[in-house]
Amino acid sequence: MAGSSVQARDIHGGVHLHQPAPPGRPPVPRQLLPVPAHFTGRAGDLRALDALRAARRASAPQVAVVSGPAGVGKTALASRWLSALTPEFPDGQLYADLRGHTPGGPAGPTEALAGFLRALGAASIPGSLAEQAALWRSLTAGLRLVVMLDNALSAAQVRTLLPAAPGSLVVVTSRHRLTGLGVDGAGFHQVGMLDPAAALELFARGVGGDRVAADRPAAREVVDLCARLPLAVCLAAAQLAARPRRPVAALASALTRGRGPLETLGVEGDTAVRTALDESFAALPARAADAYRRMGLLPVTRYDGPMAGAVCGVPPEEAEDLLELLLEVNLLEEAAPGSAPGDRYRFHDLVRLHAGGRAEADLPEPERRATLRRFADWCLATATSAEALLTPSHRTLDRDYAHPPVPPVAFDAQGPALAWLDEHRFDLMAAVRLAAREGWDASAWQLVDAMWPLFLRLRPYDLWTEAHALGLAAARRAGHRAGEGRMLTSGGNGLCHTGRFDEAARWFEDALRHAGEDGDERQRAQALHGLGRAHFGAGRTQDAERHYAHALALREAIGYTRGAALSRVCLGEIALTHDRPGLAAERLATARAELVAEGDSYDAARALALLGHATARGGHARTGMRRLLRALVEFENAGSVHWQARTMEYLGQACQEHRALAEAARWFTRSLALYDPVSPTDATRLRARLRELPPRPRPGL
Repeated sequence: MAGSSVQARDIHGGVHLHQPAPPGRPPVPRQLLPVPAHFTGRAGDLRALDALRAARRASAPQVAVVSGPAGVGKTALASRWLSALTPEFPDGQLYADLRGHTPGGPAGPTEALAGFLRALGAASIPGSLAEQAALWRSLTAGLRLVVMLDNALSAAQVRTLLPAAPGSLVVVTSRHRLTGLGVDGAGFHQVGMLDPAAALELFARGVGGDRVAADRPAAREVVDLCARLPLAVCLAAAQLAARPRRPVAALASALTRGRGPLETLGVEGDTAVRTALDESFAALPARAADAYRRMGLLPVTRYDGPMAGAVCGVPPEEAEDLLELLLEVNLLEEAAPGSAPGDRYRFHDLVRLHAGGRAEADLPEPERRATLRRFADWCLATATSAEALLTPSHRTLDRDYAHPPVPPVAFDAQGPALAWLDEHRFDLMAAVRLAAREGWDASAWQLVDAMWPLFLRLRPYDLWTEAHALGLAAARRAGHRAGEGRMLTSGGNGLCHTGRFDEAARWFEDALRHAGEDGDERQRAQALHGLGRAHFGAGRTQDAERHYAHALALREAIGYTRGAALSRVCLGEIALTHDRPGLAAERLATARAELVAEGDSYDAARALALLGHATARGGHARTGMRRLLRALVEFENAGSVHWQARTMEYLGQACQEHRALAEAARWFTRSLALYDPVSPTDATRLRARLRELPPRPRPGL
């Protein structure tokens, strides 16, 4: 990988910086759900949405609310309309399921915002909702985006997710009209049932025109019994398509059996859907029916083969076949565009409720609990496998399984392991909440412990703090001292990242007291190091230095070389804060050598960046900048955006101090470009640095 380089004669001559282009934007997001293959009959609705679009205000993002009863096809209609508008929005399409009517409750705004920010290139997500919303507005201010907010519960849930750009379009689907969004300039469209001809065409597309033509009166009866609700019509069509010898009239008879005349159907088609779902479920093979029931119990919204195999007790390959069968009969939907069949699936809200209801009716309570426990154990085993590869020094505590997944999950490289943690972060969090609620305390805190690489590398601060609060309570209920200590120190780090330094100090003090009682010197040193970090963040540098020094002494005494080096790095930072660059350089050089010897390339690069900064501040600009540029290359190779930006800022400071103002401006500008989508606080500091430079920087030294 091409990095940055420096050529210099001596410090009295000229410094010429050859910089690679700033990192490019990530791929343009294309997150809209696929349009169903049999979509039909919505020409009037599409014209109405086009009319809303034509009436938009040019000064604000357009918001269109598409409302209607469950199963009427709001999501399919919105996806179809937006897919035709793709050329008008070159900066991409974002999608979020707000889960307004799921048993687990609606999605919080931080969940959707974090996903959007990552899709737009943010490598680190701020901890608070206010900071996330500010970053969202900053990132979208100049973009032309489509944002689809599916299954919204309320106007308040939506409002935080509106982008800032006047050229963007937001489509909200909801069972409610959400008239409160009128103050945001929203337009509204209510979706009704299909007209009789369109409903019959939709049925014919799913079943086959010849079969419908052979018994058109029975086909009309089926679509009327389905209340012309698209979800019910598609379910009925899928039943017949899967059973080619079954007459259409037989399905019509089954839909009316024991259920009374058409007039008894619910106004919004609920009864029609329930009837169609009951018939679809009755036609499933036993193994597929069992998978349908068990998946309906899980506290997640997306499914894949390994997850389904674990909860059903079958190999992943067999689970993939079962998922494809459920997809074939319209009981599952594809969850993401471009994904291979079996990779990712989701239930429609009404189908998920039906599947959960079948589980409640058909499975004994112990079997339902066993299904949920298998899900928790699968999450724990897979996350632990990723943890062992990504952070082996952290993978030290035992794991307890009621149903160990067979075969065990394994990753062959760090990239796929981290990608799995990222993709399943909300599934893992759901498993933590489930385990805490069900009293599986060992599973709860161990799940949190296994998620450490996710917290450390991807920084989902809201999940970090919530998970550790649940994990700490679970470890204490379980009476597991090592687990409690791990939750206190790992959770204290999360609190530091969110700026809650005094609260973090209390967690680290608890950890220190427990480690002293248990005679655990390594954990005691960890707590002292954490206390140093909390005090440093709060601006109490003398207290921080005292705790770091104590941690260093303990770590050296027990032979924990890597930990000692990390404490030395922090002491080097404190020396820089006290304007003692010589002492800082001494500490950081030692730490760098130790971390390289330990094979910790990431922390070794951190030590090198700080060493370069200390060296430049100590008057040795050429050597300092050479070290900074080498650190920058290491961070580029590691993909660490935050530390790339910080190192560029140090380079800018070195140039500024030695009057190379044009180069300083370039480094500060590059640093700002990286900080902008990552950290509003750091970005504000870089803008201030740029404003402090003279308007016409003088090139050279």
